[in-house]
Amino acid sequence: MGLGSLLKLNMRRLFVWSCLLLLLLHIDGREVDAASKYLIGLGSYDITGPAADVNMMGYANSEQTAAGVHFRLRSRAFIVAEPQGNRILFVNLDACMASQIVTIKVLERLKERYGDLYTEKNVAISGIHTHAGPGGYLQYVVYIVTSLGFVRQSFDALVDGIEQSIIEAHENLRPGSIFVNKGELLDAGVNRSPSAYLNNPSAERNKYKYDVDKEMTLLKFVDDDWGPVGSFNWFATHGTSMGRTNSLISGDNKGAAARFMEDWFSQNSIETEVSNVTRTIKLPRRISNIIPIHEKHHELLELAASFQSSSGKLATRLTSVARRVRSALRLADKPRFVSAFCQTNCGDVSPNVLGAFCTDTGLPCDFNTSTCNGKNELCYGRGPGYPDEFESTRIIGERQFKKAVELFNSASEQLKGKIDYRHTYLNFSNLEVTIPKEGGGTEVVKTCPAAMGFAFAAGTTDGPGAFDFTQGDDQGNAFWRAVRDLLKTPGKEQEECQQPKPILLDTGEMKLPYDWAPSILPIQILRVGQLAILSVPGEFTTMAGRRLRDAVKTVLTSAASEFNSNVHVVIAGLTNTYSQYVTTHEEYEIQRYEGASTLYGPHTLNAYIQEFKKLAKATVTGQSVEAGPNPPDLLDKQLSFLTPVVVDTTPLGTSFGDVVTDVPKNSTVKRGDLVTVVFQSACPRNDLMTEGTFALVEILQGKDTWLPAYDDDDFCLRFIWSRPAKLSPKSEATIEWRIPSSATPGVYRIKHFGAAKSLLGSIKHFTGTSSAFVVV
Repeated sequence: MGLGSLLKLNMRRLFVWSCLLLLLLHIDGREVDAASKYLIGLGSYDITGPAADVNMMGYANSEQTAAGVHFRLRSRAFIVAEPQGNRILFVNLDACMASQIVTIKVLERLKERYGDLYTEKNVAISGIHTHAGPGGYLQYVVYIVTSLGFVRQSFDALVDGIEQSIIEAHENLRPGSIFVNKGELLDAGVNRSPSAYLNNPSAERNKYKYDVDKEMTLLKFVDDDWGPVGSFNWFATHGTSMGRTNSLISGDNKGAAARFMEDWFSQNSIETEVSNVTRTIKLPRRISNIIPIHEKHHELLELAASFQSSSGKLATRLTSVARRVRSALRLADKPRFVSAFCQTNCGDVSPNVLGAFCTDTGLPCDFNTSTCNGKNELCYGRGPGYPDEFESTRIIGERQFKKAVELFNSASEQLKGKIDYRHTYLNFSNLEVTIPKEGGGTEVVKTCPAAMGFAFAAGTTDGPGAFDFTQGDDQGNAFWRAVRDLLKTPGKEQEECQQPKPILLDTGEMKLPYDWAPSILPIQILRVGQLAILSVPGEFTTMAGRRLRDAVKTVLTSAASEFNSNVHVVIAGLTNTYSQYVTTHEEYEIQRYEGASTLYGPHTLNAYIQEFKKLAKATVTGQSVEAGPNPPDLLDKQLSFLTPVVVDTTPLGTSFGDVVTDVPKNSTVKRGDLVTVVFQSACPRNDLMTEGTFALVEILQGKDTWLPAYDDDDFCLRFIWSRPAKLSPKSEATIEWRIPSSATPGVYRIKHFGAAKSLLGSIKHFTGTSSAFVVV
């Protein structure tokens, strides 16, 4: 080959390689452009709290104290960060609401651990509003009266669990994408105060198809390497499927939905790895693919008969944690899937979708007052599983879960754009608000110091009050005014400010032994691309929430804004602190329960709208906002009158963990049946079994290997604790297992884990085991 030919060949090769290089660079550049510009991290941790003696938070029923676990409570967190810029942190709690003192202490821990990475500006801590969690963790007097003051164990469980969920989310930060989707869920909520809703202007009501919000907004988190790692959604319905006499700790319908979806994804992932089976929406069973099904019934019976109940045995703290079905000790390197069902403007939305009826006659309650022959105590809302509140909880939870799966699987709109946030503290006891004036122009009005009206004491159809209080009472009566005056007589200015609310408790002006109600509240906007999360410290009613969202969206989509009309605005209710309800001015006039619980007077909603519009404008223009006055830290002033655990004992001749009532010998049970075992036990307050379990169902693999199948984080298993008398040192644990239809046939047994306190104060852990039985 001549020199010229060789030169031409090399030139051709150089040209080809140059083209290939340019093509590769182009492809690589496209991949970089298409890749996510966010870091995402999700985390989850147990916040169950004391499962004995502590008053439940929500219904304010002093007789409703915890006595076991329906299923465990969790803190779930997500972080979204720009690689070299801003970040936001959102925490969803299986708790009744956020607490100012919990938020303060969590932020202090975050500052100590991460410096200024996470502050009150970019951190939101929100509650799902379950009414079946331990109380005593808020710092203001009115919210801890029925729990006999502050309960340090409830508080510590929350603060510790929130911190651990955030640590996990932070350590999981990796490149990923976020998708948003919306859809209607029609059968999970009804308006429990329709007479108040109807007082809103007809022109406004005509803009909406329903008298409650039916839309669910869902975020899908996708790790660049691992794929989907979680989802958070917002949907409005109260956490009151479990009633005011329930004594088992429960996440109610939203906590149930979260458990269903996390288990669904876990099972779905296993099935996807095993085969290319079409995905279906179902409640999963984690072990069905690894446990062989025995075919011969008599062989199973013989096998079960070889495992009889044994005396209680000493154990270690880690025994419970290690045997837990979803134990962190057995997690693979892949991040766990985290799914949260968050609360939004649920103020007048009930999950008791069958309506409210009188318990004595079975007839519908009075439309305006929710009474039965003038008495509110007889009017109760009915859930879809009536009269079984556990079934109602499951149904409403499952409806939310199924809608979330649908939105999760079809989510395609990706969040893109800046991460930003704005936060301020405001004194709501005397805030000037500019409102439109009749006939044109504007006028300046003010909010009021907090106060609760007479209708507050009437309760709601989800949980009626007592005595002769009724919803819709805008007058009050002389007897209860006299009782009120023993605590604090409201002044003329306060009474005029709160009109037409007759004041039952002037909480904003009651300061002994410390503040009865909050005055300084946080408001906050978190932005992730075209999504804006409005953090509000209370329960907005349906129409109040609509007005706030619309007002903020108008500012965000103004001509000067980079947002377009596709901006998504969600309200995160019960966030960062708690200040009860927010109604429209028109709903306030009716003085149903929600209006009577709107603390700061008739202009409360207008104040929120005014101040959120300021935050939204600052978000659009890039301006900062004033921090505002700090809320008080009242931790050192808290008082507690809850009797401590002194000692645990068992009847003479027995030990902790001994079986009191066993399964019958040679038992064969069917799926759908109830299996009950009773153990000698000790007070659950001795050890919360955090990330562990009080109850466990095990299945036999082979001849002698027991695997965890269900624990007290499962909807089908209940841990019920009881004493023979209120202050007795003796106690029993009843474990009920309603065998699900998805359970694998085989040999099973039930275990109980506990911790007992000696007279000297030492704690010893124990375990007990039932006889084995056969499930067919």
